[in-house]
Amino acid sequence: MSTASLRVQRYKVLLAGVFSQLLCIGIARFAYTPLLPIMQQQTWMNDADGGWLAALNYAGYMLGAVLAAVVHSIHVKDTLYRIGLGLAVLTTVGMALTDSFWLWAGLRFFAGLSSSAAMLLASGLILHWLMQHRQRGELGIHFAGLGLGIVLAAVSVEFMLSRALDWQAQWWMFGLLGVVLSIPAWRWLPRPVKPLAGASKAYAPAAIPPTRTFMRLMLPAYFCAGYGYVINATFIVTIVEREPLLSGMGNWTFAVVGLAAAPAVMLWDLIARRVGYLGALIIAMSIQVVGIVLPALSANLAVVMLSAVLYGGTFLGCVSLVLTMAGKLYPASPARLMGQMTLAYGAAQIFAPALTGMLAEASGHYTVGLWLAGGFVLLGAALLAYLRGVDQTAQRLDAEAKALSIAR
Repeated sequence: MSTASLRVQRYKVLLAGVFSQLLCIGIARFAYTPLLPIMQQQTWMNDADGGWLAALNYAGYMLGAVLAAVVHSIHVKDTLYRIGLGLAVLTTVGMALTDSFWLWAGLRFFAGLSSSAAMLLASGLILHWLMQHRQRGELGIHFAGLGLGIVLAAVSVEFMLSRALDWQAQWWMFGLLGVVLSIPAWRWLPRPVKPLAGASKAYAPAAIPPTRTFMRLMLPAYFCAGYGYVINATFIVTIVEREPLLSGMGNWTFAVVGLAAAPAVMLWDLIARRVGYLGALIIAMSIQVVGIVLPALSANLAVVMLSAVLYGGTFLGCVSLVLTMAGKLYPASPARLMGQMTLAYGAAQIFAPALTGMLAEASGHYTVGLWLAGGFVLLGAALLAYLRGVDQTAQRLDAEAKALSIAR
């Protein structure tokens, strides 16, 4: 393969990941957020029901994380990735065909399962292709697709509302859009091929298992980050739309979240080279606390938009930093540690929306839920600050990140 054709192929592989994010994350997962207030207005759904459906979506994502962690065959992962693309389309269309809570629950669960295809399986398949072809193993463009997916969901709902489409028609339109997005996501990511004999692991450094202290503190800290992430990701549009002075701004607020998230991976990678992976993670989570609680403090539009920027610019950075650390510790097989981290992050995402929905149903507002989410993220940042000071694995990871800055 010539240098020019390899460059074109590289961009197509990376764009396949972006399209998979637009489909499996932007539509199958996040279209629910801007559609939630519309479904509440036009169907029987209340705050508690909305929270439970979100919780089931994240439960499906957790099952996908388990599959990504336990499946070792790259060919099986490729098959699961393609099944995930199909599930994303089918579960999206299915939401328009019923108004039964239990059928919606099943559809949201399998939509969450499909999300892992783009977030975890696609990233592994893309890295595999990049390493096989001696390309830089960087996933900034791939993860930017998550932020763009949020923008796609928010702007699409706003456009369809201007055409007076009801909630069912909007799910139908998302399903059709999903079919279009699935084509490049499927076709542009090549099927994995077996490497030449003796060359499969020549480029993979040895694993450096983390200490017990690292895992005992990192897992609960990442659990706290997951709790904070999911509240705004699920309810931000509803929170904004319920403020009389902000009516009509919910989808635009969600779009700002996506725009801020799109460049976040590359931004936090640069920050990590200055202060280390743990240092960057602590800064990101501290900023995220402010972004989460600002809507509880003020209904001013400028404050809410600032909240969207701070939250959007940090949550994806936290994920990318943690997954990067997993890759540094287990370069040849990061999936298992990534799976453990994702399970910790995802466990909070199951019960947090359900709890927040019930609190909102009881109180009539989301203020308590926002403060609780901010408190969890602050606790997570404190755990990481302690970990950074006492653990050799954390200190070694920070040193490696700073060394990248010197090397470049």
